[in-house]
Formats: sequence, C-alpha cells, structure tokens
Amino acid sequence: MAATDIARQVGEGCRTVPLAGHVGFDSLPDQLVNKSVSQGFCFNILCVGETGLGKSTLMDTLFNTKFEGEPATHTQPGVQLRSNTYDLQESNVGLKLTIVSTVGFGDQINKEDSYKPIVEFIDAQFEAYLQEELKIRRVLHTYHDSRIHACLYFIAPTGHSLKSLDLVTMKKLDSKVNIIPIIAKSDAISKSELTKFKIKITSELVSNGVQIYQFPTDDESVAEINGTMNAHLPFAVIGSTEELKIGNKMMKARQYPWGTVQVENEAHCDFVKLREMLIRVNMEDLREQTHSRHYELYRRCKLEEMGFKDTDPDSKPFSLQETYEAKRNEFLGELQKKEEEMRQMFVQRVKEKEAELKEAEKELHEKFDRLKKLHQDEKKKLEDKKKSLDDEVNAFKQRKTAAELLQSQGSQAGGSQTLKRDKEKKKTRGKKSISDGTCTMPGKPPVVPGALVVCAV
Repeated sequence: MAATDIARQVGEGCRTVPLAGHVGFDSLPDQLVNKSVSQGFCFNILCVGETGLGKSTLMDTLFNTKFEGEPATHTQPGVQLRSNTYDLQESNVGLKLTIVSTVGFGDQINKEDSYKPIVEFIDAQFEAYLQEELKIRRVLHTYHDSRIHACLYFIAPTGHSLKSLDLVTMKKLDSKVNIIPIIAKSDAISKSELTKFKIKITSELVSNGVQIYQFPTDDESVAEINGTMNAHLPFAVIGSTEELKIGNKMMKARQYPWGTVQVENEAHCDFVKLREMLIRVNMEDLREQTHSRHYELYRRCKLEEMGFKDTDPDSKPFSLQETYEAKRNEFLGELQKKEEEMRQMFVQRVKEKEAELKEAEKELHEKFDRLKKLHQDEKKKLEDKKKSLDDEVNAFKQRKTAAELLQSQGSQAGGSQTLKRDKEKKKTRGKKSISDGTCTMPGKPPVVPGALVVCAV
C-alpha cells in the first residue's frame, strides 16, 4: 500500500512514516524453508528383493555415492534386515539417508515366513516413534525418524509373471509402507518382452488386491508428470557405477559384447524416471504419506488395542481422561482378581503341601516305630546270646579249675612216692657199700680195701 493512500485514510494532517522494507506474511514459506534447511532432512528406503538383483548397485547409482557394505551370500539361514545410515550433502541441504536391505530374502527352501522379519522391522520403527510421541517430554524435532518412507521392491526379470513370494510379501507390506515395484536388471530381457512383462505385473497386482504407491496428481504443479509416470509403473531399471566414455561425455553405462547400455538414457531403461519420481519430485510426499497414512493406521490400531476410543457406544465423544480412568479401573480390577486367584492358589498349594508333609511325617513315625521294635528284638536276642555265652564261659572256667586241682593233687602224690623210693634205694646202697668196704658217696675218693671207712648216710 502506497504512503499517499495511507495518508488519505488517516487524514491530511497526519505525518506519514515511510516503510523500511517489505511488510507481509508471505515471507512465512521462506522462514519454513530456512528452518527446514538448518535442521536437515531424513529419508529411509527399504530395498526388498532376492539376493543378486543389484539392490546395492542401484542405491549407489541413485545417489551417485559408493556406500560401504558387505556383500550378501546365499547361505543365510533366514531373512535378516541390515540397516545403514549415511549423511549426504548437496549444496546447502543435508540429508540423513537410511538404507535397509533384506539379506537372504528368497534364498531359503521354505519361503513361507520370509515376509515376517520385514513386517516386524517396519512395525518396530512405528512402535519406537509411537513411544516417543507418548512421552511427557517429547523431542520429536530432534528425534531420528527411522520409519520406512519408501519400499523399492525388486522383481526378478523372468519375463513371465510374479512369483508367489513377491505377491505374498507385497500384500503384507502394502498397508505399512509405500511400495514402488521395479524390474531389476531389465537389460536381461528384450524390449518387447519387457512391455508384456510390465502389463502382466500390473494385472497380477490388481487381481490380487496389492496397493502400490501412486504418485500424487492432486497438486497441479506435478499432476501431469506424476500422471505420466504412474503409467510407466513398474519401472525397469539398470544400475551401474562404472563410467564409460560415450561420444565426448563420461556416462554411467554397462559394457556388453553386443553393445553398451546407458543407465541414464531413457530409451534404454527407466532409471531416470525412478530418480526423478523418488528423489526430485515426490520425496516429501512419500514422507507425508508414511506419517499420515501408514503410521496413523498403526497408531489407531495400537490405541484401539489399548482400549482407547474416540466415541462411546452412544456415539458420544470420549475424553482422554475418562478413557484413562476407565482403563485404569479395569486394569486394577483385573489386577485384584488375579491377586485373589493367586492368593487362593497359594493357600491351596500350602494346604496340599501341609497334607503331604503330615503324610510324610506319619510314614516317618511308623518307620521309626518299626525300626525301634526291630532294634529292641535284636537287642534282646544279643542279650540272650551273651548270657548263654557267659554261662558257657563260667562252666568252662569251673571245669578248668577242677582239672587243674586234680592235676596238682596227682602231681603231689606221685612226688611223695618217688621220694620214698629214692630214700629206700639210698639206704640199700649204703648198707651194701659198708659190707663191701667201699664208699660210693659222690665226690669222695675210693677207699682202699681193708681200711675202715665211715660213710655218712
């Protein structure tokens, strides 16, 4: 508004003050842009496909960067998800890019549960964001959002139809993530086969009710290009990090014996279309769809499982406080009921244990009485045996004493008779010596015959 107009409205006698610059709220988008640029952006891509379809090579080609990673093998016992985060910088815009790859997908003989680790991983990221959102002190502006914004589903270039594993997996993921189907290594089939293959894939997805991500056409600025690109789904792509000199330019290409395939040539593949739709045009819409559609669906189901509702049975609005109090009272009632059941169970267990202990004590007493009686019987037998042995010992001692007495008496009688016989013999020998005139006393010299000898007797 000009200064003269302002002066005309307020009156001729008022002093006008010239403006120092532009005044208006149309600078708000610039403020938001500056704030967003200073905070940076995050984008998370999930690459689902069998081993060897070129997932890592395509990521390197998309972002023109050599991402570090270990090559996957075909010997994995199950499906594992490997997540890597990289900080990219383009001009003054920073991007925290997270690439999640499915290692071992489709390598097992039994592929029935191959999709489960992927679904669990996506739900785990939703749950982590929900827990952060439910905190009293939330820091969502600094929270690293790990929710999957885009799922690039790699389809093997068979040229026939989708595999059962692909249909089942995409059907399980379409309500949790934005699926963008792409035909990997599309240079493996001819152009005519590729066109038929795209039509076959689209018809199978529609007939099986698989909802893939459609580029938005409600914004007039991108409606035309997005409508055109929706007709090219699924994209047939080729990835390569090798640069070859074609003409006067160095271009990413793949060299074959029959010729050269240029990655960025739209006549050769849809890599440029994928890059435009994924990164340049619809990256923010993918982030918004993840939050407003897939995350909100998960959040609603999770809160309904917890018992939270927007309306009561009478279609009246519920307040969060009333719902919380109702759930709290219900939880406390269930807790008291469980405590009462546990208490009764504990009392019953104690009674059963007491009965078992009493029965065991009774059996123990009976066994003790039996052993005591047996001990008494054994003791009585031993005492009787000891008494009989003592009687035998006493009888033996008496017989021994009597035998010794008889033996001593017999020895005395025999000694007296022997002494008497000796005396008689000595007397007889003395008399004979005197008559012969010789002395036979021991220790004495012989006497000369005719001499008188006196021998002491």
